[in-house]
Amino acid sequence: MAGFPSPAQDYCDGTLDLNEYLIDDPLTTFVVKVVGDSMVRAGIFDGDEVIVDRSRTPSDGSVVIAVVDGELTIRRFRLTPSGAELHAEHPGHSVIRMREGQELSIWGVATRCLHRL
Repeated sequence: MAGFPSPAQDYCDGTLDLNEYLIDDPLTTFVVKVVGDSMVRAGIFDGDEVIVDRSRTPSDGSVVIAVVDGELTIRRFRLTPSGAELHAEHPGHSVIRMREGQELSIWGVATRCLHRL
């Protein structure tokens, strides 16, 4: 025998299916690669991938993938007395406040962030 037995052998329970751990509904879930630094204070960095569930309804504080006037963005969804707002988690990015005539579509709620090590 060469080497030592793996300590993980005691915990191995067959195959690993990440869908069981990361995805609630495979039919409504997709992955988006993040470009930019607008969400760094939320722990979401340029190059990360976020798991997004289209079946979830965003609530105040949810991180969402949204389309504002045709542009895709990731932001924190906030409900205010004047309406919905999209907040960045970086001081260099302004709040997106919906104005008359603007189009907003929420594609889904981010449920997990995947980082490369």
